[in-house]
Amino acid sequence: MAKKTKITFKDTTSEDLVKQRAEKREELRALRFAAAGARPKDTNEPRNARKVIARIETELSVRRNASAK
Repeated sequence: MAKKTKITFKDTTSEDLVKQRAEKREELRALRFAAAGARPKDTNEPRNARKVIARIETELSVRRNASAK
């Protein structure tokens, strides 16, 4: 069984998070188009990309709310 690695975004800057979010969204878009054309090799890859995007969005939201107070 593979060891799970925990991805934390607390150490990265907001600018880096925005860049990573854009990259993951582009990756998700490419995966969707690839899946529409042929059978995908890894069917969980789009799901994992969406989860990472959600984690990044959550961290950015936490930072915006903390700076607003």
